[in-house]
Amino acid sequence: MKALKTLLIASLTLFTLAAQAQTIMIRGATVHTMGKAGTLENTDVFITAGKIQKVGQNLPVPQDVLVFNADGKPLTPGFFAGITAIGITEVSAVQGTNDSSLGLQEMRPEFNVTLAYNPNTSLIPVTRMEGFTFTLLGAGSKGSLFGGQGRMVEFNGGYSSFIGSTVLFINVGQDASSLSGSSRAGQWMLLNQAMLEADKLPAAGETRLLTRAGRSTLSGYVKHPMKTIFNVDRASDILQVLRFAKSHGLSPVISGGAEAWMVAKELADANVPVVLNPLANLPGNFDTLGSRLDNAALLDAAGVTIAFSGAGSHNARKQRQMAGNAVSYGLPHEAGIAALTSNPAHIFGSAIDQGTIRRGKSANLVLWSGDPLEVTSVAERVIINGKLIPMESRQTKLRDRYLPQNPAMPRAYIKP
Repeated sequence: MKALKTLLIASLTLFTLAAQAQTIMIRGATVHTMGKAGTLENTDVFITAGKIQKVGQNLPVPQDVLVFNADGKPLTPGFFAGITAIGITEVSAVQGTNDSSLGLQEMRPEFNVTLAYNPNTSLIPVTRMEGFTFTLLGAGSKGSLFGGQGRMVEFNGGYSSFIGSTVLFINVGQDASSLSGSSRAGQWMLLNQAMLEADKLPAAGETRLLTRAGRSTLSGYVKHPMKTIFNVDRASDILQVLRFAKSHGLSPVISGGAEAWMVAKELADANVPVVLNPLANLPGNFDTLGSRLDNAALLDAAGVTIAFSGAGSHNARKQRQMAGNAVSYGLPHEAGIAALTSNPAHIFGSAIDQGTIRRGKSANLVLWSGDPLEVTSVAERVIINGKLIPMESRQTKLRDRYLPQNPAMPRAYIKP
């Protein structure tokens, strides 16, 4: 009982520090800056007012500072959870808790999932205590080639947690066949017509695919350097995306890209990044016949910027395992970490807040027990905007509530 009381006091003390502490020193870490400075051994990081103030060796420790001795353990930027519905879904099987897709049978690119974002979702504490500090909210459609718009969001628990610019989602390929008259060619016909509509006002009485708001949305993605994500896998479709984006002045990102390795040179020449699932190695349909486990390594070697996604909203922690698998199939280790940190931050315009460790940046950091791409490693400390995040979630609370304290006793005596 005395030991339990001591543990409770320690837990309450840590929670209070997490809520109030603004000044933190991490000493003697192996710092993966993910920038020009590279990886720094036995290095200190000083944080105050939500920012990284100093990075160096043997930094002086001011008074009233929360100090963590890393003992050489890895310190990285917070990880990217991928393209998810964290904050816009709760239980996948409960329709009323899913706000990530639009069921209208019409083109509505103006649909924006960020309006439904809930920072109090139980998924955020589960995800961030695993070392993930940001995600891209994805938008999907059940009735249109245009999924809608999403945006990067930071897991700081705030209602205004969005970072970077909005992102437009477009679906092409076999999975979108039913949305285009059962023809892949029909997809490009409809998309080209929509882009032409965005360029000029309708004539009197003319029937249009888009609403006025939809035309304004597409026009904005042409005029401003905001990303358009094309969910596509087949190599020939990827090349068509490059042609389509170039002809209409869009800034494309390939999501999926199971056969992207086949057109790696074309992607590199066009400076088009790929967000992929490095575990995809078996054909799920005729668009993914060329899937292979070294897709990420081949793209990286060709000079294509890559990021990882695919673990899902409820299992985002598996992103680390995906990156580790990519490394085992030829991707350089540092490139594997970059695909979860600096690369997605750069691709989606949130590099000012996420992705690297350097002086003046927002303090979004994770201290790991070991190699962050090993499944046996865990996040020991997670810092978001300079604040230590409590390492608890609904899952840990349920564990503590029902964990037997004396398994030798009958169930009725274990815990009330």
